[in-house]
Amino acid sequence: MHLFTNSQQHDGVSSSSPPNHNLPVGRKPLVCVLGVPNHMTYADFCQFCASFIQHILEMRIVRNDAVEDQYSILIRFDSQDSTDKFYQHFNGRQFNSLEVEVCHVLFTVDVQFTGYSGSLEHTQPSPASSTEQPSCPVCLERLDQGTSGILTTICNHSFHCSCISKWTDSSCPVCRYCQQQPEKSICFVCQTSENLWMCVICGFVGCGRYKGGHAIIHWKETQHCYSLELETQRVWDYVGDNYVHRLIQSKTDGNLVELNSYCSHTKDNCGSCDCVDSGISETLLNSKVEAIVNEYNELLATQLENQKLYYETLLEEVKEEIKKETSEAVKKAIAQKLQKMQSKLDRCITEKKFLDDLNENLLKNQEIWKAKILDIEEREKKTLRVKDDKINELEKQLTDLMACLEIEKTVEQLSISNESKNDTDLPVIESCTSNGSKAGKGKK
Repeated sequence: MHLFTNSQQHDGVSSSSPPNHNLPVGRKPLVCVLGVPNHMTYADFCQFCASFIQHILEMRIVRNDAVEDQYSILIRFDSQDSTDKFYQHFNGRQFNSLEVEVCHVLFTVDVQFTGYSGSLEHTQPSPASSTEQPSCPVCLERLDQGTSGILTTICNHSFHCSCISKWTDSSCPVCRYCQQQPEKSICFVCQTSENLWMCVICGFVGCGRYKGGHAIIHWKETQHCYSLELETQRVWDYVGDNYVHRLIQSKTDGNLVELNSYCSHTKDNCGSCDCVDSGISETLLNSKVEAIVNEYNELLATQLENQKLYYETLLEEVKEEIKKETSEAVKKAIAQKLQKMQSKLDRCITEKKFLDDLNENLLKNQEIWKAKILDIEEREKKTLRVKDDKINELEKQLTDLMACLEIEKTVEQLSISNESKNDTDLPVIESCTSNGSKAGKGKK
């Protein structure tokens, strides 16, 4: 894929000109979208430009062999206005808000196909060379640009845009050609792609001892002693320091054949074809295969047993560490609890001492108040006795006074009734009355 820019300039464009004046002169309703990420499927791109899908007449996928993780798309629109709006809307816009890839849209004047470098099994006749319009392999309807948009994949298969948008896989629905190239294996540590070995136990990929030596470091750390060389598919035993493979898969028919077996087609043992010595019978070959399988099973069982012991040792270490951490945590918790209880005990002792002092002071105050209360009671008793004596004396005086009043009243009555009596009796009565009054006054 080769791109050629147009050196034509458009002059006399001011900042107040309409947006369309900033677009190139002589443009056509054909654009090229560059740098589409390889993980973006046809359906993803159709959803990305879904707002313009009804204006698209044709889309063609174009891959640049020099760039494996990106591809380009040629898009033809039904009008120049739709093309300009598509350019203004998507040029410089990110394909995904979570990624940094940006959509680059270029106006395309002409497209010339100089050749097709793909294999013949991924090609089909162009619609222009057929007398009948081709049909969509998905819906079996005719591919007509006037009714719906057409998308042509890298393998030259055409579909309706609405049909391919429902295909979530990255491969072609017809030939299963995948636009995403298989990822290359790299070392998990140094990221190199040369002299790689894969652990047959856990799948760790590391470089050989002549590079960074991360594969052998993995064996020393995990004791996984069997490693597969990715380039030759041979298995290496780090413990025995030799190759332990016996069978490989034939590239022609997929059968298992013995590695380094005698090849009847060449003088040396090629070890790459699936031919066997004609003198070896089928029974002998089967017995060899069975013996090799048994040997491999025994080696695998031994390795699994070693792995079992290794992981059991790791589990024991983890258990011991957990017990140690648990005991330390328990000791720490007990120490904290004892410290809290000791502080609480000290606080209780201080409070008890305070209460004892308070109780002693209260007892002293109680004795003092008891003495005061006894003194007050004695004084009250004396006061009550004096009061009782006064009351008794007053009662006696009151009795005498009442008696005198009665006598005076009687005397008055007698004096009124006996005015006519003799004078000798009156002095006697007056003397009694005067004596009674004197006696009352004396008592007072």
